[in-house]
Amino acid sequence: MSDKILVIGETQDGELRHVTFEAIAAAKLIDDTSEVVGLLCGADGLEPLAEEMIHYGADRVITVTHELLENYTSEGFGQAIMAAIDQESPTGIVMGHTATGKDVTPKIASKLEVGLVSDAIAIEKDDDQVVFTRPIYSGKAFEKKIITEGLTFATIRPNNIKALDKDESRTGEIETLEVDVKDLKTIVKEVIRKKTEGVDMSEASVVIAGGRGVKSAEGFEPLYELAEVLGGAVGATRGAADAGYCDYSLQIGQTGKVITPDLYIAVGISGAIQHLAGMSSSKVIVAINQDPDANIFNIADYGIVGDLFEVIPLLIEELKNA
Repeated sequence: MSDKILVIGETQDGELRHVTFEAIAAAKLIDDTSEVVGLLCGADGLEPLAEEMIHYGADRVITVTHELLENYTSEGFGQAIMAAIDQESPTGIVMGHTATGKDVTPKIASKLEVGLVSDAIAIEKDDDQVVFTRPIYSGKAFEKKIITEGLTFATIRPNNIKALDKDESRTGEIETLEVDVKDLKTIVKEVIRKKTEGVDMSEASVVIAGGRGVKSAEGFEPLYELAEVLGGAVGATRGAADAGYCDYSLQIGQTGKVITPDLYIAVGISGAIQHLAGMSSSKVIVAINQDPDANIFNIADYGIVGDLFEVIPLLIEELKNA
């Protein structure tokens, strides 16, 4: 295999983010004859994660360890990624369209002087061409992108490209790449993180989101209980965050997170266009609202007109008894 596709992996709390496995699957869709080379950057403990990338389809994994890679900085990770690119000369690069991916990939593309297809939700083959589909205008339309020459470079939206099945019998080489990370203008001294409860929303298959109709921080408690029953995550509108009902890390929408879960339950959400931009591509949308004329019902697959404080406990009870 002479061609190589570099998959830039991401970690969170010492584990691989699921979008890393989806990126490996995306690399296979781009060219199933190319060698898929994973890349992991961090301070230490990367070998078990590299093995996991191989179990999910990577043929070989490169690890770059350095004390300045313990926390993400675009300069530090950019130096590590560029070193791997210089060594491997890949024909393609794939990464998740996450906060990290959105930050570092345009800078890498600029240095390489190549184009970047960002936020791809589907990858197809048309004869010998690879066709990427990506949403535009806040998800109101979709465009097809084809790279006609040079390096294929893309980021993929989480929860859109199915990861390959895990195969623990797969083996592959894990190699280290020494990179002298230096001259950083920014160094992370300490990370103070507001940790939200439950599953990471950006990669959850089920999201329960609350709006101003939840009325208070206490009003979010039934949503957390429902999320726990469904194995999902809790999100919110900007209005709910502005009102102090929850942290801004839960915000979904044009100025928040863009998600594509299998099931999205909108609770007490009117359906402002800014919020719809972040969740309208969800596979199944359920809306719970007292106002039958709420805009959210126009895009919902299923709607429940009623008091959320009556409906949510009933849903939880039925699900627990199912």
